[in-house]
Amino acid sequence: MMLKGKTVVLGITGGIAAYKAADLASKLTQAGARVETVMTESAMKFITPLTLRNITGRPVVTDMFEPASEYSEEHVALAEAADVIIVAPATANTIARLAGGIADNMLGTVVLATEKPVIIAPAMNDVMYRNTVTQENVARLKARGFTFIEPEYGRLASGKTGKGRLAETSKIIETIEKVLGIKTDLEGKRIVVTAGGTQEPIDPVRHIGNRSSGRMGYALAEAARDRGAAVTLITAPATLPAPGGVEVIKVKTAAEMKKAVVAAVKKADALIMAAGVADFMPKTAARSKIKKESAALNIELVKTPDILSEVKGDFIRVGFAAESENVVANAKKKLLAKHLDLIVANDITAADSGFDVATNRVTLIDRTGKEEGLPLMSKREVAEKILDRVKGMMK
Repeated sequence: MMLKGKTVVLGITGGIAAYKAADLASKLTQAGARVETVMTESAMKFITPLTLRNITGRPVVTDMFEPASEYSEEHVALAEAADVIIVAPATANTIARLAGGIADNMLGTVVLATEKPVIIAPAMNDVMYRNTVTQENVARLKARGFTFIEPEYGRLASGKTGKGRLAETSKIIETIEKVLGIKTDLEGKRIVVTAGGTQEPIDPVRHIGNRSSGRMGYALAEAARDRGAAVTLITAPATLPAPGGVEVIKVKTAAEMKKAVVAAVKKADALIMAAGVADFMPKTAARSKIKKESAALNIELVKTPDILSEVKGDFIRVGFAAESENVVANAKKKLLAKHLDLIVANDITAADSGFDVATNRVTLIDRTGKEEGLPLMSKREVAEKILDRVKGMMK
């Protein structure tokens, strides 16, 4: 877990976007962080401390003078305990108070007392954000070393459309990781990752596909990005949100994926083929919908392009072997046949490491035949292990 052992102080202020802080707290906790939540009085009008306490497993600080608070007697203790402070959402009022050094609530006190990085994620009406006073306050805080995550453009609580929406959770976490300097060992490297399951058309409404959700590929793309790499994610259809800070190329068929890979790997240091590429496709696809009235339907299938075998270039090649039997033996055959540097073998019959689950249990096999079995872990953790091996090969 990238944030394991880190203490993140999450400041929540009184804006309508306060409800999104629950998702941020949840994702940070899942990433291994210890989340200490500080809520302003106004924030509690939008979301309750109980919600955050249940998500983080930690008491929520709402009052500097609350006797039950772990930090009540020495309020700077929370500022000292933090590895990073993130204020999300940050209202125009809170930004103004922080810029003025006002410390009449717990959040203001913690920010004023800390020497650790402070990240501000504003969320407000677009006119308020553009206001000269707000921009002057933002500039003052930036001059003091604060990191700002620009609000996003979209529909606002007022019903208007403008720049004022709280940044996506993934972007906030990405910024936290960058500020903390977590693993930048792939900086300057270019990595191409494929994900999702290709769809080979039978007719305009039907296709041959597989059950790949894209989770593993997306985890690899995000992990490589967070370690400083320039990442191109070539994805077949998936329901996952596109990761920020990554070049995303959407394809449907194996042929489209091959074309995209050929273009992307020209300057790549590594290609990681995590996609579930269909092995076969209809020889011809019907131009109009095939009617169900037919007693039977015979479809002639032909092989799809073998992307790993056919794409040439001087880069590290990593493949995946999703097997239902003789997992390691079949993976080794694939490793040799496709001239791979590393293959990731997993048993798709296992309920906790098959398709469309958040965890995986895999065996890594390198070109020398050396095997490394990994225990059950999250797909993000598996991605880190794979990238560790890729990094080692680059040396």
